[in-house]
This record gives sequence, C-alpha cells and structure tokens, in this order.
Amino acid sequence: MAVLPILQYPDPRLHRKAAPVTRFDAALERLARDLIDTMQAAHGVGLAATQVDVHQRVLVADASETHDQPVVYVNPVIVAGEGDSTLEEGCLSVPGIYDRVARHERVRVRAQDVHGAFFEVDADGLLSVCLQHEMDHLDGRVFVEYLSRLKQTRIAAKLRKQQKRTG
Repeated sequence: MAVLPILQYPDPRLHRKAAPVTRFDAALERLARDLIDTMQAAHGVGLAATQVDVHQRVLVADASETHDQPVVYVNPVIVAGEGDSTLEEGCLSVPGIYDRVARHERVRVRAQDVHGAFFEVDADGLLSVCLQHEMDHLDGRVFVEYLSRLKQTRIAAKLRKQQKRTG
C-alpha cells in the first residue's frame, strides 16, 4: 500500500488514453489499493489510474458520507445516462480549481472488480458526477477542458505559478 504522486494539469500524461485491463492479478490488486490510499490521503472522492501515470482503465470512487466505502471499477463503461446536471467539480490533478460541468444526472455503469467479475451500479448525485469525471480521465480528458479556452489558459497559468512557488 502506497500513496502515489498525482499528476498535475497541464501535464501531457493526463491526456493519454488508458488501455483496457486484461490481467486480473496481484499487480492489479496492488494498484487498486494504492489508488484508494492515494485518494484517501488527498481527501478526494475519486481517482483514475491515469492521474498517477498508470494508463490502465481502473478508477476508484467513494462518495459515501463517511468516506470509508471505496469501490474499484475496472474497465468501466457507461451503459445508460439520463437527465442533466451541472454540479461544481474539482479535481485532484487541478488543485484549488472548481467549476460547473454539464453531465448526466444519473448513470448506470458496468465494470469489473479486481478479480474480473462484472457488476453494475446505478449512480446519481455526487457518485454519478464522480464516475463520469474519472472515466473522462481514463479517456485522456480533464474536466477543465469542458470550460472555455480563456478559462483553461488562466487555470494553466495559475497552476504553473503555484508549482513554481511550492516546487
């Protein structure tokens, strides 16, 4: 179990599309545990493997009130979506930046667990947004890319400035 470094926007590695998982083994279980540890250490509700520079279709999410019910989603796919939602989003790869993004209000996601067993989840509210957000990461997309070009430029400049101060 380890807390992994999280890539920061605009790192180009955040734009790599993740490959489907084909091996369900101890390495995948270790990755899942590390993703959970990293998400919890960063006080997040979701984290995609892409964000820690692992380009496999794996994400973890925990939208529970107590933040102690993480779920691992391997090879997740949205099989149904309905309604419209524009909740304010943040991202562990874009620290301190929040904005509204149009998403489905409810989604049904089909995925596999770390052993390869299929399951489906009906999600709404925060979990729905979280799953859509993290699946975007697996496709090489960061939530700020839904915003205007001007906002993206300002966000990238702000983050570069923050990184210079801290790093």
